[in-house]
Amino acid sequence: MTTYDDRASLTDLTTTAERVRTSVEGVIEGKPEVVRLSLTVLLAEGHLLLEDVPGVGKTMLAKALARSIDCSVRRIQFTPDLLPSDITGVSIYDQQRREFEFKPGAIFAQIVIGDEINRASPKTQSALLESMEERQVTIDGQSYELPDPFMVVATQNPVEMEGTYPLPEAQRDRFMARVSIGYPSPEAELQMLDVHGGVSPLDDLQPVAHAHDIVKLIDAVRAVHVATSVRRYAVDLVGATRNHPDLRLGASPRATLHLLRAAKAAAALGGRDYALPDDVQALAVAVLAHRLLPTAQAQLNRRTAEQVVQEIIQRTPVPTADGSLAPGGRPASGRPAPGRQASGGRGSGGPGSSGPGSGGPGSGAPLYGQQSGVRRL
Repeated sequence: MTTYDDRASLTDLTTTAERVRTSVEGVIEGKPEVVRLSLTVLLAEGHLLLEDVPGVGKTMLAKALARSIDCSVRRIQFTPDLLPSDITGVSIYDQQRREFEFKPGAIFAQIVIGDEINRASPKTQSALLESMEERQVTIDGQSYELPDPFMVVATQNPVEMEGTYPLPEAQRDRFMARVSIGYPSPEAELQMLDVHGGVSPLDDLQPVAHAHDIVKLIDAVRAVHVATSVRRYAVDLVGATRNHPDLRLGASPRATLHLLRAAKAAAALGGRDYALPDDVQALAVAVLAHRLLPTAQAQLNRRTAEQVVQEIIQRTPVPTADGSLAPGGRPASGRPAPGRQASGGRGSGGPGSSGPGSGGPGSGAPLYGQQSGVRRL
């Protein structure tokens, strides 16, 4: 595992991430939270599912993220006649050499854009299962490693379902997060007309980071410290989905792992070498909701998986810096949880704060269980 000797190293790496974020936001107007989540998934070594109505910029977001990084990019247009070999590759017999030669498919790229993934047959969709989980492809008994970094960004339209094949639970569970872009605000849409009215901003988009920069950022995320109390909090959130009366299928252990990795990536993007319960809270809906299956009664009551996750967040006690539990939904570090306002005071973590959640000079308290012997970024 890569560690860094001082805070400046982490600052340099987060500066690279900021350049990528700024580049993507120059194409996707008025959606900074969506861009940040996309970058979080990339640094957490996950895959992203963009699910929304047509025309809101799903494919544009995927292309902008890919073009902002100097790495190999492949785009797959999923159609009913797409074959698994079109994705993974195929072995072709060479008449001159009298042996089989492997021809790599579109999956052999560092960023793979799968457009309208639910339009391909389940047989074709299953071609992504091994590559997304094990980062390799097996053809004719031979395994081929995929490049590093590797990320699948898939889009689908949840409204037009005729002639489509919904992703099975095993496929959805391999996506770290699902995000809906939504319609832009009137101001952002007006600005979009000015920017996109003449030429596409993708034409002038230049890479602002290299693949090896992203690998360094991923190494920084791996080195982020997560206290036992924060890990327990993530387990409690995921465990609550398995016993909720409105759900017939809760989140898997893979979901817990994805939630923890995403929280570490969010902490690194925030310039911290430790994760907070706030990081877990902020990402819980995006990471967990698409894996859950509501019961028939919940669907009749128009209860969505997102609403259930929000309810679980409000009910699950939050660990504080001193090891105690705060009421469910209360921000553990003093920063506002999703949909809440910060109240300041003890543990606010702001400039000059000396509460146990601040971790600032002179606080004298371990930060979420971090021991003095743990090497920081």
